[in-house]
Amino acid sequence: MNLFLPRYILQFRFSSPHSTLLTNYSHTTIAINKKRRFSTLSLSISPKAELLVVVGGGAAGIYGAIRAKTIAPNLNVVVVEKGKPLSKVKISGGGRCNVTNGHCPDNMIMADHYPRGYRELKGAFFNTHGPVDTMSWFCDHGVELKTEDDGRVFPVSNSSSSVIDCLMSEVRRTGVVMQTGKVVTTASTAGGKFILKIEKRTIDYVESIEADYLFIASGSSQQGYALATQLGHSIVDPVPSLFTFKIDDTKLTELSGVGPMLVTHWGLSGPVILRLSAWGARYLSNSDYKGILQVDFTPDLHIEHMKSVLIQHKNQFAKLKMLNSYPLELGLVKRFWKYLLDREGIDGDILWASVSNNSIMSIASLLKQCPFKVKGKGVFKDEFVTAGGVPLSEISLKTMESKLQPRLFFAGEVLNIDGVTGGFNFQNAWSGGHIAGTSIGSLATCNTPMEMIV
Repeated sequence: MNLFLPRYILQFRFSSPHSTLLTNYSHTTIAINKKRRFSTLSLSISPKAELLVVVGGGAAGIYGAIRAKTIAPNLNVVVVEKGKPLSKVKISGGGRCNVTNGHCPDNMIMADHYPRGYRELKGAFFNTHGPVDTMSWFCDHGVELKTEDDGRVFPVSNSSSSVIDCLMSEVRRTGVVMQTGKVVTTASTAGGKFILKIEKRTIDYVESIEADYLFIASGSSQQGYALATQLGHSIVDPVPSLFTFKIDDTKLTELSGVGPMLVTHWGLSGPVILRLSAWGARYLSNSDYKGILQVDFTPDLHIEHMKSVLIQHKNQFAKLKMLNSYPLELGLVKRFWKYLLDREGIDGDILWASVSNNSIMSIASLLKQCPFKVKGKGVFKDEFVTAGGVPLSEISLKTMESKLQPRLFFAGEVLNIDGVTGGFNFQNAWSGGHIAGTSIGSLATCNTPMEMIV
């Protein structure tokens, strides 16, 4: 049940009286003592060709690996993933996989959906590979897509397996090599090569490898941050983004329902709350996720106009009980109206004729600035996103190559980029992966020995 108007203004007050966040929603390391065994990486790869190692088998890593191998077929491409490939793709969107957002064809509008990165992404990033390009790629590779009313794009099958099967099929077709259950633990450079150590998760075993290109797309894993720092990069401290609010209000839990702002048994969720949590991720972390959330349930009505509406309703329905009658213009439902009356200590059984002007003013004020005490954050597990990572100032968004280390590339959540819910975080992965893959593939093609070119 939608308990509120489909439009709000939320304001979050932190411990500092000068810190306020405003958002608008409209419809819309392990030591091992025993002796280790060492080896070199043994794969079915050409010893004459260059080698790209991709750290991370998520959306950005696999999409980029496929792109690089497509452009440079003779390039050896190895993806190293500690768990199951594309695990986040599998659970996203409630198992449906929100591929991208189809309502933002303009890159300037698209960039505005990224609390970290909105300035930098207004350049060529989405113009190079945006939502339309992503949708075209998946459609061309056999995944039918649909765009829902709110812009979210899903496979017609309503199953993330369609996206995973498509990507893994391309991995096999292009000849990308997958190495799972392994972690790249150290990275250094020597003689123009990346010297990598790769550990297996289940046994005490270390592989040593030299790579010509290194592409870090490890998401919010500490692994990626560690490798980046080993290669000279700095890290913006990561904090959670996209989470729900725990509210200290027992009566609120009685209003459970579905809407742009969703009331749950622990507090508040829904698109509007997730959007606010993303934009305020770092502020909220600094405040230990405590503060006062103020909700304007009627942003289209000035408070004086709302008072007039309430007074007019009082005059017109003087003989009716307050609980049973309220202005339809407010767009409320009875349970929420009762909640407002209870918060103001007003007996719902009194007649409108007996309502004082002070009570009307307090109801109007509550609708315009309804405070909720936030006592912590919940977890929005399907869309867990982190704010922080490698600063965008240290890479070139035109190529996704490091400005500090040649032939080192990044994409996805390992960077200090994160978007609001609605397909924007995956689009960041597809765009960054495509650009990085294109850049690496182009470099590899230029460096391919003539005898290897068919």
